[in-house]
Amino acid sequence: MLQLKGKSVVIVGGGKIATRKVGSIMETGASIIVISPTITNELKSLVESNQIVWESKSFESSDVKNAFMIIAATNDVDVNKMVYQSVNEHQLINIVDCPEKSNFIVPATVKRGKLILSVSTSGASPTLSRKIKRELLEQYDEYYEEYLLFLENCRRQIKDEFDNEKDRRFLLKNLVEPVYLQLTREEKNTLRNEKFEQMLRERRK
Repeated sequence: MLQLKGKSVVIVGGGKIATRKVGSIMETGASIIVISPTITNELKSLVESNQIVWESKSFESSDVKNAFMIIAATNDVDVNKMVYQSVNEHQLINIVDCPEKSNFIVPATVKRGKLILSVSTSGASPTLSRKIKRELLEQYDEYYEEYLLFLENCRRQIKDEFDNEKDRRFLLKNLVEPVYLQLTREEKNTLRNEKFEQMLRERRK
């Protein structure tokens, strides 16, 4: 995954497409600037909470001079073309209606704590990307965040206690059996943890 924390990301456009792009990038910790005469109510809420910066104006070439990443997300082909012509070879550029002129993509992303799933059709069908994202959100529900924390802690404990590689592989393989996720979903964390400890005791014998 591209590290964007603290990087300047300029998104040109203030409609639904731009709103989705902002949503995809916000969790990276990037510094987001939206350039558009008007923006959606959702973007206005982000501006009011100081999560993004909005410059209420039409695009100018100088707007992207110091940007690390630029996304042209307007429904105006001429504006998107102007954005493309304004970037240099060292900048990352994504034109939403012209993937062949983009040097990176913004995938549809599902994030559950440390679990990150990204979907892209390389511009062929953003609608399909969103459909698959919705399906992933259902399959990988909010309990995966707690589940991943559990797995991380268990993995650390296994590595600390077992030097034998065969033992480690056995334990780590059994750790991802469905029962641990099911107990997490049922919020039976004590029982889940006891089951893990029992597995460790049996392996120590």
